[in-house]
Amino acid sequence: MKDATVSARVEWDVKTEAEDILQKLGIPVSVVINSLYRQIIFKHGVPFALTVPAEPVTLDMMSKEQLDEKLRHSYEQSLAGQGVAFDSVFDELERSLV
Repeated sequence: MKDATVSARVEWDVKTEAEDILQKLGIPVSVVINSLYRQIIFKHGVPFALTVPAEPVTLDMMSKEQLDEKLRHSYEQSLAGQGVAFDSVFDELERSLV
């Protein structure tokens, strides 16, 4: 019997994008959360790797195919109206440096 509630604060755009995908798949958010909790119990830990890369991937480290895929993905996001406006990115960076 489901008798507990989970509450978490997440970034709005992350929540919206994830819920849109789950809706297209026909999977309720509660099912995904319950599945994640069950996997944590089964694995006795987080069921995926949580690592910090040794260094960020830079343009010169990417193959032509990797760069093309990143550019294609970004272009599709732009056409779909996803992402953040250019000026907003720099405004946020400036606020975080003050």
